[in-house]
Amino acid sequence: MEKTYYLPAEWHKQSYIQLTWPHADTDWAYMLDEVETCFVRLATEIASRQPLLLVAPEFPAALADFPYRDQITFVKCPTNDTWARDHAFITLLEKHSDPQLLDFCFNGWGMKFAAHKDNLINSHLFKAGVLNGDYINCRNFVLEGGSIESDGEGILLTTSPCLLAPNRNDTLSRKDIEAYLMERFNLRQVLWLDYGYLAGDDTDSHVDTLARLCPDHTITYVQCLDKNDEHYGALRSMEDQLKTFRTLDGAPYRLLPLPMPEAIYDEDGERLPATYANFLIMNEAVLYPTYAQPENDARAAQVLAEAFPGREIVGVDCRALIKQHGSLHCVTMQYPESVKNQIAQ
Repeated sequence: MEKTYYLPAEWHKQSYIQLTWPHADTDWAYMLDEVETCFVRLATEIASRQPLLLVAPEFPAALADFPYRDQITFVKCPTNDTWARDHAFITLLEKHSDPQLLDFCFNGWGMKFAAHKDNLINSHLFKAGVLNGDYINCRNFVLEGGSIESDGEGILLTTSPCLLAPNRNDTLSRKDIEAYLMERFNLRQVLWLDYGYLAGDDTDSHVDTLARLCPDHTITYVQCLDKNDEHYGALRSMEDQLKTFRTLDGAPYRLLPLPMPEAIYDEDGERLPATYANFLIMNEAVLYPTYAQPENDARAAQVLAEAFPGREIVGVDCRALIKQHGSLHCVTMQYPESVKNQIAQ
């Protein structure tokens, strides 16, 4: 029997959600209490609903009295940073076989930041025996989880500014990269977004900050209506391109625009990459970032409720996370069902 592995959609039934915890030896050191408050909230919202896979050099003191401790599987491991979306395994499923755990090279978003410890986290997880599946070494190719979106039916959404950036896989052409993705993930189509960016973004335009695949041939995306905003031109071009995308049946996607948050700046006056597209889909809920902007936060929740009927829409204040140029989806990674090793403690 031929094995037909596929890349599941994020809304596929899940086992673990991974968090890689901040600590004093990360870039969060100067604001550790503030960011840990955010991470505790994330851990609470996750572990109160489904199992949490926690990675850190030491078990976090902030979780000493955590009410959902029995939902945590902890793996002690050296780390550089906290962006689990980009250093974690990418999982393929097959109906009659164990999952495949794909370990791609993580090079700190094009060698911008140290990643030598984070690039070994997957090896630690696999050796710890907490994951069920076959380890697949893909470290000859640079790929971050935040740069790709799958609908579980063979369509991949990505951005050309990221995947074609010379600091990733510079010896490969767009044609080469698409051919690799098609074969590696057993795809039927790659949708390339050529426009869209966020000021303050270190990832070269990860798709999970701009546009997200959702059930029923739906795409939620960041829309900018302010012609005076620096993002207006690029996001308008992205919106126009999204309108040209077609499903495998030749139908246009249902497009649901998310609001553009009001500009948020750091202490040096640099604009931070606040986005509502950086949400996490869970089994029975969607966790989405909020930015203390009541009107925009509420509007984003309404859009996500339309995209995910039947799921609870839960906001988490992510003003701390964007100070290091990421948000909620960036610090999490879901593992589909059957990946959690049932004997893991």
